[in-house]
Amino acid sequence: MTASKEMFSTQDVADLLNKVKGHSSIAKLAAQTPIAFNGNKYFTFSMDSDVSVLGENEAKVAGGVTVAPVTIVPIKFEYGARVSNEFIYGSDEIGLQILGAFRTGFANKIAKGLDIAAFHGINPKTGAAASTVIPTNYFDNLVTTTSAFDAAKVDKSLDDAYAVALAADADVTGMAISRSYANLLSELTTTDGIRLYPELRFGGNPAAIQGVPSDVNSTVEKALAGASAVDYAIIGDFANAFKWGYSKEIPLEVIEFGCPDNDTTAGDLKGHNQVYLRSEMFIGWGILDPKAFVRMTKANA
Repeated sequence: MTASKEMFSTQDVADLLNKVKGHSSIAKLAAQTPIAFNGNKYFTFSMDSDVSVLGENEAKVAGGVTVAPVTIVPIKFEYGARVSNEFIYGSDEIGLQILGAFRTGFANKIAKGLDIAAFHGINPKTGAAASTVIPTNYFDNLVTTTSAFDAAKVDKSLDDAYAVALAADADVTGMAISRSYANLLSELTTTDGIRLYPELRFGGNPAAIQGVPSDVNSTVEKALAGASAVDYAIIGDFANAFKWGYSKEIPLEVIEFGCPDNDTTAGDLKGHNQVYLRSEMFIGWGILDPKAFVRMTKANA
């Protein structure tokens, strides 16, 4: 099997990440930071008590600090597709059209995959199965503070979750909301029929709700197979207590021979006048302080 491989240009990478940012709750709510290929280590530092007020000649007392390391190691996200070998033998215009479509599609898949993996520990390819590459590093596992959704109090449920976050002394810098929950909010009206959240109607996705940065995304409500509850919202300190980023080595392979997708039914590429486009992206993330987040959950029907 032979292949030609090249790296996306700096401009291509920037364009790719812009597309990801537009479709990923994580990328929208948390700023991207460079991640080394062999990982980054962050130290969380917290004071264990409040300051002391001392009188004259009074003995000083210990306060204590807790230092905990969080290592973020990028993992590989991969996507590939077979296309006609017109990509190779056609005009430059055809080649550019195919590459442009593939790059856009890859960005969308990466955006969705990042959320599903980091929120729920799920391998996006399988849909509901846990990824062995992400054994514990995801919100549903590490964020144990939850607040229950109450169907009789649709918007009050979000207030309750927000109150839980504030009680834990967390700074709420963003909230990711499921599409199902956003639809319920969009239907709420005052006694005289005025919509309480008109910005959420017809699939709306405002930059903020009640002044809090937000993103509405179907990826929020994913859950592992057999899970007792699903997330309706994840709120907390996305700006400071969560880090994510990517390694800039983003290869694009054009494979002309063999069966690189291991699809024995599809057969050999050359024998079917096809080539295989494959791209990989190495992304890492870490929840620096799980207590800075609250998951508003709904029983899984």
